[in-house]
Amino acid sequence: MACALLIVYGVVAAEDPPPPATHAATAFEELAQEYQRWRDLSFPEYAIARGRPTQADRITEPGSRGALLRHNDINYFIERGEAIDAASLTGNDQLDYALFMRELRQESAGFAFKRWMMPVGQRGGPQQDLPQFAEGVPFRAPEDWENYVKRMTRLPSAVRDTQAMMAEGLAERLVPPAVVLDGTTTQFDVVLAGNLEPMMAPLHTMPDSIPAARQAELRAMAEKARLDALLALGEMLLWLKSDYIPAAPQSVSVRDQPMGRAFYEFELRRFTTTAKSAQEIHEIGLKEVARIRGEMLQVIARTDWSAADVARAALPPDERLAQFIAYLRSDPRFYHRTAEALLDGYRAICKRIDAKLPEYFGVLPRLPYGVREIPRFMAPSQTTAYYQPGSMEAGLPGWFYANTYALDQRPIYEMIPLSLHEAVPGHHLQIALAREVVGLREFRRDIDATAFTEGWALYAERLGIPMGLFEDPYDDFGRLLYEMWRACRLVVDTGIHAQGMPRADAIRFMASNTALSMLNIEREVDRYIAWPGQACAYKIGELEIRRIRSECEQRLGAAFDLRAFHDHLLGAGPLPLDVLATRMSAWCEARSAKEGVAAPLGANGG
Repeated sequence: MACALLIVYGVVAAEDPPPPATHAATAFEELAQEYQRWRDLSFPEYAIARGRPTQADRITEPGSRGALLRHNDINYFIERGEAIDAASLTGNDQLDYALFMRELRQESAGFAFKRWMMPVGQRGGPQQDLPQFAEGVPFRAPEDWENYVKRMTRLPSAVRDTQAMMAEGLAERLVPPAVVLDGTTTQFDVVLAGNLEPMMAPLHTMPDSIPAARQAELRAMAEKARLDALLALGEMLLWLKSDYIPAAPQSVSVRDQPMGRAFYEFELRRFTTTAKSAQEIHEIGLKEVARIRGEMLQVIARTDWSAADVARAALPPDERLAQFIAYLRSDPRFYHRTAEALLDGYRAICKRIDAKLPEYFGVLPRLPYGVREIPRFMAPSQTTAYYQPGSMEAGLPGWFYANTYALDQRPIYEMIPLSLHEAVPGHHLQIALAREVVGLREFRRDIDATAFTEGWALYAERLGIPMGLFEDPYDDFGRLLYEMWRACRLVVDTGIHAQGMPRADAIRFMASNTALSMLNIEREVDRYIAWPGQACAYKIGELEIRRIRSECEQRLGAAFDLRAFHDHLLGAGPLPLDVLATRMSAWCEARSAKEGVAAPLGANGG
């Protein structure tokens, strides 16, 4: 099979896979390098953000044509990989090959479900991509402005190609649930009202090394592209209102969509990197909910709310929890009054955590991070926070984005666990370290292992306990709230998509078990509807990382070194959970031999 997109970009590709290589390691190294060149060519924005601007004047090929070309290319690399004598590989090559093939086969299998035909919703689409087009782009050399404008000129056709792809999906009944599209037209309205001015910001100030006449030309080209992109967005908005949204299904369960049941099983395996069934995950969630409720009641007993009225301690547990949650949701003491105060609060927390890190990690990333607010045009339909990776090579910091919309729905007691999760030692630390590991093949730095990355971030929230960040019982309740939130996800995600749980029941379950604001709960449930299976990765990953640590602590006893454990856990980039368990078991075995520690009876190394 020819590698279509490589040919499009002028790279010579073989018409058929080569015969099995005599030297498997050399063949695999060549294939891995070719694959990385393909990634940089196929996803120019990805390459630019990582300091490898191979095709800096292009954007990712949009629409069905782009999806099909990339699918063909993936199958080409699979065929090339299958021609390698994998049995003769050793060491890192053996592991890298297994992960390489796993990643590609998973990507190829997912194509059949055609979810790429549904790119627009509350959490994504051109109405979000275009206003943020300049973010994550370094501007240093004159060609950076030249290439940026060239990429801008490709945006109007990209929007129209995306709409054409969605129309194909509409013909095949591949349309997101109506609730997923709710609020999307408002996002379009806000973006259109803003005239895509953020896209023009880099053109306001250009270096003197670009002649004045050329600067004027670039601004004129950018202005034309901006106006055409606005027209394309307006056309898409009218089509969404007239054709697309009216056809959206009312059912929120993926099992009612084409190929839905098989798709959900696939997504659970992909996101959790386990073979656990929906029923198993559901039951784990129910057990975790019951356990965390018990811990929540213990923390409530330490609060001034409990001390203020001794009769509260005599209330039945469910009623006591419900009254306490109602108090948290309604008392102004738990909410910032301004967006600036909220952001400053996050920055202060992150600064406190930064000072604690050397006690828990021997290796820290060089890349800094900052805190900024989620763009206001998209904040109403976004979750509480998210992390955007940076790059030392591209000269871009990591960013912890916090939602400042509806401040009475952003409680102070959730800010510490959220900072631990999104910034350090959660996403920023883990992702930045993965990109700084010396000698790691590039594809390994951001491999599809959601259970690892999100499981680590949830595990990182728990590190706040020994750091002394949860001495205030309200902050500690916030930690448990966030853990409960992730446990509820296991119940609600599987309930919606495997058992047909209605949206209203999912909201009620979350409301009765967490102190999340109702706005957050509704946004979260809508996220699970839009992104089946993804939310299950957090708790499944965290439980496995905690299990691995507990086993290593038992096997090593006093010789257990938490800093060394964390460094090794993060030192190979993200990994599927089974691969992670094997790697950490080998580390534990090696440490045990080095320290002369006898493994305790019953240690199984798994």
